[in-house]
Amino acid sequence: MKAAAAIFIFVFLSAASGHCRSFEDNLKADVLFLSDSLRGGRGFGSSGNLDAAFHICKSFKTAGLWTRLQPFVQEGVVGRNVIGITPGFYDSYIVVGAHFDGLGSVDGRCFPGADSNASGIAVLLQLARDLARCRMDTGIIFVAFDGYGADLCGSASFLAESIDKYRISLMVNIDIIGSTSAPLSSDRPDYLIALGAQMYSLALNRLNRVTKLQLSFDYYGSKRFTELFYHDVSDQKWFLDKGIPGVMFTSGITMDTNRQTDTADRLDYSVMARRTLLIENWLAEITGKR
Repeated sequence: MKAAAAIFIFVFLSAASGHCRSFEDNLKADVLFLSDSLRGGRGFGSSGNLDAAFHICKSFKTAGLWTRLQPFVQEGVVGRNVIGITPGFYDSYIVVGAHFDGLGSVDGRCFPGADSNASGIAVLLQLARDLARCRMDTGIIFVAFDGYGADLCGSASFLAESIDKYRISLMVNIDIIGSTSAPLSSDRPDYLIALGAQMYSLALNRLNRVTKLQLSFDYYGSKRFTELFYHDVSDQKWFLDKGIPGVMFTSGITMDTNRQTDTADRLDYSVMARRTLLIENWLAEITGKR
């Protein structure tokens, strides 16, 4: 019996290791594409931003999601959310989102935005690839939000259109998740912050036995920064304001955030893959994946 259990654990861990290796390649490819100079930092309303939107749209469609662009206007600038929904009809949905716009180019200087937030979009696309065609009890609406840098107008527009159309039970936001060099360093570089996830702590800690990350449910023990990042500065804000629970996964701001040095080569794709696997396993569990 013990031998059988040991074999099962070995096979399970080997499969997880294989998943992470394939994740690394996909994550890096998406980050490289989105943060390339051809995208010009993906500034709101820019041609590089539109190019990124079409890349995400194509990826959602290839994954098998019901996919569309949601245009909106903010102060005369046209933005576009990219929406992909798991096929089928469900009583309730979980929204899984990440913003894809960045600072863009300012005075001829390009801000690549590899970690902020090409990393979040890369994780979103990997989750879509793996979960899009699964049978589950709760549907998933994957959303790549535009307009983060314009007062979070993309997520506000999405919610205004969707709140009466779908029964949204939870919003999961992925914002800056590729680095291991946050200035307020944790005990280890392979950490993950899950704000608003206290009610899921037992499940996340159990699933983390495979990914073995240092998991935290606050922003480095700071109540002030935890409240700031959870309630005010990212796309889960509007959902929380409407009474919809939210979880934000992040690796935290770094010395590269919003700087020209936020490039693809600064990210840790091995740790990023483990973070992705934990989020995926958790989503599979809470959606009742079969």
